Amino acid sequence: MISCEHYDTIEIVCMYHYPIKIRLKTGKILEGVAIDTGRNSGREECIKMNIDSVESYIVLDTISTLEVTINNPHLGSISFT
Repeated sequence: MISCEHYDTIEIVCMYHYPIKIRLKTGKILEGVAIDTGRNSGREECIKMNIDSVESYIVLDTISTLEVTINNPHLGSISFT
């Protein structure tokens, strides 16, 4: 489970549909557009992203860092560790 502050960050990037780069705890990097929050088929909390025109659910507990890849007044980069 992630902190409320981190969940708020996820909601902000989704609300503005920011392009983001996520580094997973495994080291894998995902880039796409934040769409929404939700749960996957296993009922895990996720961020839904559009990655190369495919909607993907990324489990929040697997995220190490999140970076908004455009200039904006809200966020830059945040570490989830």
